Amino acid sequence: MENATYATLTRQTGLMRELQVIANNIANASTTGFKAEGVSFSEHISRLGPNDPSLSMALARVRNTDFAQGSLAKTGGSFDLAIEGDGFFLVQSPDGERLTRAGSFTPNANGDLVTMDGYPVLDTGGAPVFVPQGLGPIGIAADGTISAQGRPIGQIGIVVPADPNSLTREGSQLFAASDGFEPAQDAKVLQGFIENANVNPIEQISRMIQVQRAYEMGQSFLEKEDERIRGMIRAMSK
Repeated sequence: MENATYATLTRQTGLMRELQVIANNIANASTTGFKAEGVSFSEHISRLGPNDPSLSMALARVRNTDFAQGSLAKTGGSFDLAIEGDGFFLVQSPDGERLTRAGSFTPNANGDLVTMDGYPVLDTGGAPVFVPQGLGPIGIAADGTISAQGRPIGQIGIVVPADPNSLTREGSQLFAASDGFEPAQDAKVLQGFIENANVNPIEQISRMIQVQRAYEMGQSFLEKEDERIRGMIRAMSK
């Protein structure tokens, strides 16, 4: 197989992967706290032999996340929270502590504050946040301190990853921080708000059209290259 065909095939694979990422962005445009993804292309060059030309392939194995803040929507809910600035809520998933920007929380039957998936929200010490029932309105300050009847009863943990590049996406709203995390310094918690996805559907659809056209051009090239090789084989076999 010629280098041109190798390069086109690897490019097609990368474009297909990008289409999948874009489709996932569009599907989560209404998901609270969702962060848009992109794909980074790189070129891999391999030396085949001392007398052979090198082989160039396009790779699209790196998926990068856009952590820009999404717009804030006012809900008025006592346990709907949004973070203004850099920071994440800390929650306990079945696989360990995870970070999220999705702040649609609610107390469960035991009084623990949990996510929509039922994962406990953790406080600054890494323990589940407990919200006593029957104490009247609950207030949550900008630093995450929870108060009832004017008395503090806990503080929601707001953290940042020690290395932002170490974050690994899990599902649509959770991130694992392999290098750990530390308390956020400049984040501000807003009660009664949630953060919308930072996806721009119009831009994503426009990009999808561009990628689809690029994929179609690559497919056309492969079909013509196949016909050319077949023609050469037929001519040589006569």
